[in-house]
Amino acid sequence: MAGRLLARCAGAFCAALPQRGVKRGWRMDLSGHWAGLCALGLFCVAYVLVIFEDITGMAKSKPVLLAAGLIWALIGVAFAATGQSALAHDAALGVIEEYGELFLFLIVAVTYVNTLEERRAFEALRGVLVRAGLSYRQLFALTGVLAFFLSGVLDNLTTALVMGAVVMALGRDSAKFTVVSCISVVVAANAGGAFSPFGDITTLMVWQHGKVQFFEFFALFVPSVVNWAVPALIMIWAVPKGRPAAEQGRVRAKPAMWGVVTLFAATIATSVVFKNALGLPPALGMMLGLGYLQALAYGLRLTGGRRGDADMVLDSFAQVQRVEWDTLLFFFGIIFAVGGLGVLGYLALASQVLYAGLGPLAANILIGALSAVVDNIPLMYAVLKMDPAMSHGHWLLITLTCGVGGSILSIGSAAGVALMGQARGVYTFGAHLRWAWAVGLGYGAAIAAHLWWNAALF
Repeated sequence: MAGRLLARCAGAFCAALPQRGVKRGWRMDLSGHWAGLCALGLFCVAYVLVIFEDITGMAKSKPVLLAAGLIWALIGVAFAATGQSALAHDAALGVIEEYGELFLFLIVAVTYVNTLEERRAFEALRGVLVRAGLSYRQLFALTGVLAFFLSGVLDNLTTALVMGAVVMALGRDSAKFTVVSCISVVVAANAGGAFSPFGDITTLMVWQHGKVQFFEFFALFVPSVVNWAVPALIMIWAVPKGRPAAEQGRVRAKPAMWGVVTLFAATIATSVVFKNALGLPPALGMMLGLGYLQALAYGLRLTGGRRGDADMVLDSFAQVQRVEWDTLLFFFGIIFAVGGLGVLGYLALASQVLYAGLGPLAANILIGALSAVVDNIPLMYAVLKMDPAMSHGHWLLITLTCGVGGSILSIGSAAGVALMGQARGVYTFGAHLRWAWAVGLGYGAAIAAHLWWNAALF
């Protein structure tokens, strides 16, 4: 009874307010409506608080969670007032599905990374690299190259987590090395993911929609290399000239470390098979891979218990508990807030204005730059839904810009956000911002390289 009375009051309240911009068809444009304007204001305030996380001391997930909830409350009220609550419900379910897949994928990837850390894999790798006699600058270049190529095989998020853990181990005595190397890893992971359909969610979307075929993505290899190489050549001069401190004795990995590595690779392969061969969400393959790890942990517990070897015992649930929840909740808030702005009509409006008014070249460049602030997934989704008439070269261009534009700011890509959580207090928004100009130069150079290298495709 109270619920029905509240709904009636909300409907009456909304009916009394200006309804400018509302269309009563299957789609509603609320970009000029009071609810849309309030939602846009909430999103802007939340993002300002994220940017000043280091100053306020407020975890980045808190303002975006609050904003996302309030945005969808506004959507619910506005849609209910026009009798189209079913549309809001369906839109919310779509966003929940998108986040659910990302959440499950990320949980498994981070759990494997945590397990490798627990098995001392990264400490052992650090020891190998230190014993190789490499300097900080050589390690800076090596970790960037590894991140670039791994991202094309895995994905930019997983690659950033893996290489970020290596960088943290290598730079535990040099915060300056860690900061610039984390930036390099983020840029390299995003650049490497842009020339592969498996490297980023946006490239996967473009491939699924048939805009770019599988092998056609490799036309972006040279521009992607340029995107990372330009800022890397600038930042390397800020890397200390010394070498990591020599190890006091050799660090030995715990038993079954290579078993975890093998199962991690098998998990990625399983997710690819689920997607390509079975037509199932890759997150299901990742969850099957978590089952692989659980089975290994059970076997190690039995074996370690019999031998009395504490190092052999693996508590896989403890590694799940170590997941950075601030990062996961930040993803939730961003995806739901941006998804809500899409429901209100802002993403479609932006796409129309850009492509109709500026043309595909300028529009694709601006959308890529915008992905440094707004998540690239809804931006690419909006472009695909608008389906502007563009040449093959321009479809490759938007794939490139949406893939690498997020590197300009740390919050512009999943790789950057995840690495901020992993290297908390060292790799921060402000630390990345100080090098945004160099990353921006790489962004512009990559576009120029694409326009020259793939000129025949325009």
